Amino acid sequence: MNIAVYCASSPALIPSHEQAARDLGAYIGAHGHTLVYGGCKSGLMGTVADAALAAGAPVIGVVPDIPTIKQRQHEGLTEYRFVETLADRKNVMIELADAFVALPGGPGTIDEISDILSLIRLDLISSGCAFVNTEGFYQPMSDLLKNIVNAGYLPQEYRDRIFFSENVEEIGAFLEK
Repeated sequence: MNIAVYCASSPALIPSHEQAARDLGAYIGAHGHTLVYGGCKSGLMGTVADAALAAGAPVIGVVPDIPTIKQRQHEGLTEYRFVETLADRKNVMIELADAFVALPGGPGTIDEISDILSLIRLDLISSGCAFVNTEGFYQPMSDLLKNIVNAGYLPQEYRDRIFFSENVEEIGAFLEK
C-alpha cells in the first residue's frame, strides 16, 4: 500500500511529535508499505522519511519547484516526482496514494488533509484517512468533524472513514481494512 503522509517540514519542537513520525515511518517499512510524502529532509517530513527508509520502505518524494522547498529536499529517497506547484504536489500525492495520514503540522498539512476529507465526502477516493493524534494534537479537528456531522453537513458513513488515534498500530489496522 502507498501511504501518503502529510506533516510539518518545520523542526519539531515537541519530542512526542518526532517520535510519532519515527513510529509511523517504521510501521510503513515493517509492513511492506511505501511512503509518499512532500520530499523534505527537515522537520517531521525528514523524520518519517528517514524512519521509513531505515525500515526498508520505498520512499517517494513529491517535490514542487519552489525554492524554499527545493532547498530542503531530502537527498536519499527511492524515487522523486518533480512538479511545478503545491497544487500539483497535492494532486500527484493523491494519485499515488492508497491511504492518507496526517501527522502534526501547520497550515500546509491542514490544507492537504482537508482536500482528502473533501474527496472522501465526494466519494472520489475509496480509502480512509487517519490523524496521528499525538497528545490530542488533532482533538479540535475531531471535535469539529463531530459538530459537522451533528449539523447534518457530513453523513456519519463518511465520518467513519476518518480515524483519530495516537497509536500507529491502530492507525495501520484502520488503513489496511
